[in-house]
Amino acid sequence: MSVEVSDPLDAAADPALPTVALAIDPHQAKLHLGRDRLSRLVGPEGSASLRAIRVVRHKPGRRCIIEYDLEIARPHTPVELVTIIGKIRFKRFGLSGYRLLSALWDAGFDADSPDGISVPEPIGAVSRFRMWLQRKMPGIPATRALIGSDGVRLAARIAEAARKVHTAGVPTESSHTITDEMRILHESLDRVEATQPHHARRVRSVRSACERLAARIATSAPVGIHRDLYADQVIVDDARLYVVDFDLYCAGDPALDIGNFVGHITEQSVRTFGRPDALTDREAALADRFCELEGEERRDAVTAYTTLTLARHIYLSTLFPERRPFTAALIDLCEERLAATTARWGSRCA
Repeated sequence: MSVEVSDPLDAAADPALPTVALAIDPHQAKLHLGRDRLSRLVGPEGSASLRAIRVVRHKPGRRCIIEYDLEIARPHTPVELVTIIGKIRFKRFGLSGYRLLSALWDAGFDADSPDGISVPEPIGAVSRFRMWLQRKMPGIPATRALIGSDGVRLAARIAEAARKVHTAGVPTESSHTITDEMRILHESLDRVEATQPHHARRVRSVRSACERLAARIATSAPVGIHRDLYADQVIVDDARLYVVDFDLYCAGDPALDIGNFVGHITEQSVRTFGRPDALTDREAALADRFCELEGEERRDAVTAYTTLTLARHIYLSTLFPERRPFTAALIDLCEERLAATTARWGSRCA
């Protein structure tokens, strides 16, 4: 049977990711996605037939995500339709991503974990494509689920999922400190100054206030953190949550994950509802549950990382035409939060 190929993002032409063209070529894909490569998926006597290939996400020069639709045939069993995801990253060879996902899977994040918190099933790695493979899991992104009627309960569950990542003890290959966080924020806001001169003065003021805020964050013993945790990185399938995309997994402050998540909820509120407080009950449930598990003394750090995330979103809003109308609102919000934090923390020292 012919294999349908879709590359609407023209990822195959990316010179920084030369293996994408190979990975979406039906002949090459069939050759390298044979039974031996997919043994974890098909079993000892099964076989896999490729039916479709789709590029679903592409960040030029950085990474690409490809979906493969497969028909899995096993003896005495109806044919199963399965979609697996292949991930390619610049200057990565795939094996490390597969090993990390496997380590998380073995650390209690498997599909049948009693607490209902999992990661996608690791399938394997294809060195020829510099790619690792995982099963596409069912469900919807938490971005959609959080605005539903069960959003408050879900937010608390996400805090539990983050805590599980933080306490899993899966080794890290790198670290991320507040110095790294501020370097990224500096680079981001410098670009806003250069491209948005009418906002330059206010952005400089926000950056200076963020520096003072970062200096006040209490240090915490580093643990394994997701480092890019927000609602699109959690898939909700009834009672089960899947945490996905551990590309930035490293040693760091667990409060960063929660503050980053809360900041993304606030930014979503600004864009979706036109005001920052539309989902404050979800934000509170997330932060409250984290502080119950980690300690109330971590609340200030969560608040600080939330503000730093929103400051970074000032830059992100300038990158996409549909978000540019919200740049000024995000600057307003950061100014308000920074002023309130300065007043609150200053009064504690008085």
